[in-house]
Amino acid sequence: MADNARAKRLADLIREVVAQKLQRGIKDPRLGSHVTITDTRVTGDLREATVFYTVYGDDEDRKAAAAGLESAKGILRSEVGRAAGVKFTPTLAFVADALPDTARTIEDLLDKARASDAKVRETSAGASYAGEADPYKKPGSDDGTDDTTA
Repeated sequence: MADNARAKRLADLIREVVAQKLQRGIKDPRLGSHVTITDTRVTGDLREATVFYTVYGDDEDRKAAAAGLESAKGILRSEVGRAAGVKFTPTLAFVADALPDTARTIEDLLDKARASDAKVRETSAGASYAGEADPYKKPGSDDGTDDTTA
């Protein structure tokens, strides 16, 4: 088992090498400049690496990028092995990162909450209290009861 620091350094190196190779070395039109490597994780035994990526575009672009990454997996793994200099080059698995979709969903929910808050504020702008502004009884008030006797 390798230590966590070594796995982290290898993950960072894999992320950089794959990103540079995608930018400069791979001539696949499916992997244009709209593919971004967001994160990389390596298992504790340094045998497997998961590379997370995002694609700028629609679902068709995402499917094409996934197919392009699968076809370029061997070239990318050999480049990682050349740069890392480890005894065993980790296998690469490419996973589409769900972070942008999750962020978009959260932003939509926050927009709905803001609109609902604005609607409540607008509705309550001219409203008045159902009773008095201060509904609590105070000692010595003129309501006919004497709170001083026990």
